[in-house]
Amino acid sequence: MSDATTARPGDAAPAAVWLKWLLLAVAVILSDQASKLWVLDVFTLGESRPVTEFFNLVLVYNRGAAFSLLASAGGWQRWFFVVLAAAVSLWMGAMLRRHAGQPGHRPLCIGLNLVIGGAIGNVIDRFAYGAVVDFLDVHAFGWHWPAFNLADSAICLGVALLAWHELRHGGGKQGPGENAA
Repeated sequence: MSDATTARPGDAAPAAVWLKWLLLAVAVILSDQASKLWVLDVFTLGESRPVTEFFNLVLVYNRGAAFSLLASAGGWQRWFFVVLAAAVSLWMGAMLRRHAGQPGHRPLCIGLNLVIGGAIGNVIDRFAYGAVVDFLDVHAFGWHWPAFNLADSAICLGVALLAWHELRHGGGKQGPGENAA
């Protein structure tokens, strides 16, 4: 058996195992940044183009967090969100190192990487533009969901996977004979 399959809870995975997992976070960052560069190249600020009856592409900047929370706070929020994203990414990276390669932790590792990649993608925007580039606009019956981007989508999906893993495994506390699949 390899080290990855015999790891005990709490043991750090070998570097090759958890670093391989980080490739998913890198893929999220690269796809997020590529999509934002495309939108910045093709759209003008505030421009909206319908794609379907319920979906538009639009270029907007979000200086706040989700749903533009704290967007008009005066500028301090930019650095607050940078520090918060860095701290969360480091903490989740440590969790990834601890759980990578353990049987039954694939959803956890995927979720961690999606959140890390999304957080870093949005931090890059905060450094480059002073705000996050949002461009996905979902709407129905005249109501528009706040615009978002691929990084935001990765974070939401990642959090859902983390919650599902937690509900299913109770934080990794499994009794004898329980299936960790």
